[in-house]
Amino acid sequence: MSEFVGSCLCGAVGYRASGDVSGFYHCHCGRCRKASGTGHATNMLVRLGEFSWLRGESRLGSYKVPEAERFTNVFCTCCGSRMPRVMLALGGVMIPAGSLDQPPEEQPQARIFWDSRAEWSCPAGDLPVFAASPVIAKSPR
Repeated sequence: MSEFVGSCLCGAVGYRASGDVSGFYHCHCGRCRKASGTGHATNMLVRLGEFSWLRGESRLGSYKVPEAERFTNVFCTCCGSRMPRVMLALGGVMIPAGSLDQPPEEQPQARIFWDSRAEWSCPAGDLPVFAASPVIAKSPR
């Protein structure tokens, strides 16, 4: 069981999560690359009941990719920092690891959407890689 506190770059938005991390991945899909401006996005997943906003929820903005079933980019409207995305239908919250105020004790478990990665992106290292999401993929490559 862990506790995480995070915020945006300007400090207007803050959150807390406690409990078990159900997933911690480097995502290499094209949408995560575009949203993060880098080779991958690193996200943690927690259950909805283990998450709460501390401040600034009214300052959140979002952009839903029209053709995407699940992809929405949530951000602070003051500074543009990516913020946690509450996924009611899935009962969870996706937390951008870069928004944490302190490094987590957990480490990323895998690299997902590996087949979509940019050629110039980082190597896999010792982490398993999945062609898609671990929920979709049956086994690492």
